[in-house]
Amino acid sequence: MKFIADECVDLQIIEHLRKKGYEVLYILEINPGVSDDELLSLASKESAVLITLDKDFGELVFRQNILTSGIILLRLSGLDSEDKAIITSEAIEKYQKEIKNNFMVITSDNIRIRKKEVF
Repeated sequence: MKFIADECVDLQIIEHLRKKGYEVLYILEINPGVSDDELLSLASKESAVLITLDKDFGELVFRQNILTSGIILLRLSGLDSEDKAIITSEAIEKYQKEIKNNFMVITSDNIRIRKKEVF
């Protein structure tokens, strides 16, 4: 599975996923400062699931009905970077088959997956 990580995502999460064998494009490494629309476009072009901390992507996907390859929203504030990396990695491994084309929210005590209906 291929991911693209928004610039707000901790580097330790990206490194942890890469060590697990996932392909992760980090926007800070390839094109820092891009708009949300450009980031979604890039993720779509790369057929990559977007990992972000930015709740605005839920608005873009559900209210504006923008198609994506999938989004993972991390809501892990208050945890250290290592714990965030472990929780994110474990959630991705556990729910791999359900991530693509859906909207996943990862918190420290819960994982929600909202299926994106295509009209």
